[in-house]
Amino acid sequence: MNPSTLLIPVFLPLAAGALIFLLAKAWKGSGAVLSLAATAGMLAVSALLFGKEGTAALPWAGFGLDFVCRLMPFNGFILLAVSFFAFCTALYAASSLKGKSIAPHFFGFLMLSAGFAAGAVIADHLVLLLFFWEGLLGSMYGLIAMGRKDAWRTAIKMFVIVGVSDLCMMAGIAMTGHAAGSLVMSSIHLPVEGLNTLAFLLLAIGGLAKAGSMPFHSWIPFAAEDAPLPFMAFFPGALEKLVGIYFLARLSLDLYGLQAGSWVSLLLMTVGAVTILLAVLMALIQKDYKKLLSYHAISQVGYMVLGIGTASAVGVIGGLFHMLNNALYKSGLFLTAGMVEKQAGTTDLRKLGGLGKRMPLTAAAFVVFGLSISGVPPFNGFFSKELVYDAALERHWVFYLAAVLGSFFTAASFLKLGHAAFFGPAKPEHRDVREAPWPMLLPALVIAGLCVLFGVYNTLPVHRFLAPAVGEEALAGHHVSGMPANWMLVAGTLIALAAALLNHRYGVKRSGAGLGAADHIHHAPGLSGVYDRAERQAFDPYNHWTAFVGVLSRILNAADRGVNALFDVVSVSAAKTLSAGTRRLQSGAYTAYVLWSMAGLAAAAWWMFR
Repeated sequence: MNPSTLLIPVFLPLAAGALIFLLAKAWKGSGAVLSLAATAGMLAVSALLFGKEGTAALPWAGFGLDFVCRLMPFNGFILLAVSFFAFCTALYAASSLKGKSIAPHFFGFLMLSAGFAAGAVIADHLVLLLFFWEGLLGSMYGLIAMGRKDAWRTAIKMFVIVGVSDLCMMAGIAMTGHAAGSLVMSSIHLPVEGLNTLAFLLLAIGGLAKAGSMPFHSWIPFAAEDAPLPFMAFFPGALEKLVGIYFLARLSLDLYGLQAGSWVSLLLMTVGAVTILLAVLMALIQKDYKKLLSYHAISQVGYMVLGIGTASAVGVIGGLFHMLNNALYKSGLFLTAGMVEKQAGTTDLRKLGGLGKRMPLTAAAFVVFGLSISGVPPFNGFFSKELVYDAALERHWVFYLAAVLGSFFTAASFLKLGHAAFFGPAKPEHRDVREAPWPMLLPALVIAGLCVLFGVYNTLPVHRFLAPAVGEEALAGHHVSGMPANWMLVAGTLIALAAALLNHRYGVKRSGAGLGAADHIHHAPGLSGVYDRAERQAFDPYNHWTAFVGVLSRILNAADRGVNALFDVVSVSAAKTLSAGTRRLQSGAYTAYVLWSMAGLAAAAWWMFR
């Protein structure tokens, strides 16, 4: 492999992004054309590189900070996935943003994001990784800020949350480099013990925040409302998970040796379980298509973190497999939301209904994605969840129960969403709604096909793409399909799915509409008040942090005014008073000066001979 070929997926989209910004005014259609060309080239080169190994090294910043990239079977697969979703998003956005003023800037930032993500995936130097990592932070800000009128508020919220986590990551990189004596990732192999534990946790914070895990999640639901829809399909839907979970896996498998049963492993598993449940419970009560999906984008990260946190081969592969599956169906779900918004003019579920007859292909794609994310066999989500269930149950039944409950609520919320948007009574105002245009449909249908393929032929992604991350021998004797060895786990999944269906039928009968299918849970005793507080963002860590910073800033401002008063008022008044007294003593009387001199001599004599 020619080392320079490895750099093409990084610099091709970066160059296209810079060119789009330069040509935005002179050539209005440059964004779509250059983005499609660049992502197609990026995808083609990534496909050629897949399965190969190699290193590219260039002098960069001096002091040992070289531009070192390395291709392995594991990150080669992630690179291919990033390229695929970048191309699908560019194709989709070419139609969905056609004629909109934000289109050139969206495509420019999209290309920068694709290049930075590719760089972060193949970087083999922690400082180089950080460079691309921070580039993603900037492009994310630009993509969110160009949305609705006040989208800049959401962009700032994202920037603060992810930026603070990146500061933690910087500290972790410094500690790791000091402990290992190197910043080259392939040369670092440290145990999670002593100060290394703190370094591991600081680096893990960076990965968790980039993936959108709790407690670094609260900007995502707001971005669903404010940011351009293709952003949600590309970032929270796919790219964040691919980059963040990839780094978390590399951190746990390569840079550090995370041990099963350790308190750090238990901490990661707890974060995963809490993320699964709390986010899916919030998704269950949403009345907006995009906002409901945004909470599921958070919840599904929990399965990945839970799997990797088990520190077992089966759990890690399950988490990585779920990362891939989630990128597929979650990106596809956001694409269906965009098609509904474009054709029906809204994503408010209270204003939607019966779109399945008007948009049959969109509805069919939604059904595939909904079955996949709910973990219904034989779709891809079922098999990755079974691997996570297996590893979680091996650690403790509490984690397994949390994961299965998450599947129950996931299925319940997608039954509600599908019923309300596609299969309920049709709205008279949508009688003229037609199917989405093909440039928007095609990516969703291709992704839906992959959801089916990776379910029916689940051994293909597991053994071809993911097993190289932990070693093929790690799966020896394990049945990816869950049957027949793990039939009890499969039975538990089927019971949870059947319970979700019964719950939906009960909720519809009680409320009289698909949209109200979860109202009995929303308004249940003990939950209603908690939900109300959650909807008011009472549990948002960002709000508590900003409130604390506000109080602290007021205290410091008061202290600053006090110091200013001390120097500007008190000291000046004291000087004026002293000088006035001194002037009064300077009367010009010779006798008084003699007396003061004699008093001074007496005082000095007393001090000397006392």
